[in-house]
Amino acid sequence: MKRYVILGGGYGGLAIIGRLLEGELPSDVQLVLVDRMPYQGLKTEYYALAAGAVSDMEIRVQFPSDPRVHIHYGNVQAIDLDAQLLHFSNDEPLSYDHLVIGLGCTDKYHNIEGAEQFGNSIQSLASTRRTYQLLNDIKPYGQVNIVGGGLSGVELAAELRESRADLNIRILDRGGRVLSSFPEKLSRFVSGWFNERGVELRSHVNVSRLEDGVIYNRIDDGEEEIHSHVTVWTAGIQPVEAVQKLIVPKDPQGRVIINPYHQIPDYPNVYVVGDCASLPFSPSAQAAGAQGEQIADVMRAMWQGETPNLGKIKLKGVLGALGKKSGFGVVGKRAVVGYVPRVIKSGVLWMSKHHKG
Repeated sequence: MKRYVILGGGYGGLAIIGRLLEGELPSDVQLVLVDRMPYQGLKTEYYALAAGAVSDMEIRVQFPSDPRVHIHYGNVQAIDLDAQLLHFSNDEPLSYDHLVIGLGCTDKYHNIEGAEQFGNSIQSLASTRRTYQLLNDIKPYGQVNIVGGGLSGVELAAELRESRADLNIRILDRGGRVLSSFPEKLSRFVSGWFNERGVELRSHVNVSRLEDGVIYNRIDDGEEEIHSHVTVWTAGIQPVEAVQKLIVPKDPQGRVIINPYHQIPDYPNVYVVGDCASLPFSPSAQAAGAQGEQIADVMRAMWQGETPNLGKIKLKGVLGALGKKSGFGVVGKRAVVGYVPRVIKSGVLWMSKHHKG
């Protein structure tokens, strides 16, 4: 038997499995899904869980139930590409013939002192649950600071405003405006939405260090103290530690460089999908899913002794939520704001929950 191991039951890993299960598997192929939990957490919705707007159960998706897929529960500590072994924290090593690395990402703290200790995360279900507890235990009129004005920070701030109208909420961003990677039209709309609802936006904040209850902003004549009851860190991501340890070519963000078939060039039996892969666009659930489908097509072509024929991945756009009734996004090349993008995002979420893309 040839063991095909898929590390991570996220958007990329499940896209691979779903596409492969659409047809017959060769009799000598064994599919193994490795994950810590028996379900996928919809990471695009972690902000809503942290804000207390949805329950944990609402953002879980059960793995496909199919006798052709063997599930191995474990926390991957290291990947030995030469020996073709996976090492776990509390289990025996697992060997593989072919491997897909789709372990996702973790926070990037930019070597800022105290950021990991005092900056609460929404990058995993476990960390999001802890952040939820802290945010929803704040006394009325307490101060929340969200470091990072990108998509995650904006969605969290908006959802938290609707779930806790009493809180003082502030977004601290290093750039000149929130959503700096989006068209300026979207940034203006989102800024206006926050201004109307009393969410403070501070730009050009250069966080130098964090302590318990204090964020330090480096300014010309020293440091400004910004007081905070709870600080949430959404100021960057990087591949998980097991991928950081791999001695293979990577891009400046630490993501693994891959060939046109999504393989590590020196290890063609190893594929990389999602946040761990160096791609020509920003990491997203949509990108991971599209990439996963192509990896499945490569595998199937190889089983049939054919040369894979892959097209260029074309993303449909990016959507963000401002609470339950408003949103923003880029669909194709068009910037859209208001109720329509929020409805579209709800539809995309429904499809994800029901394994429809």
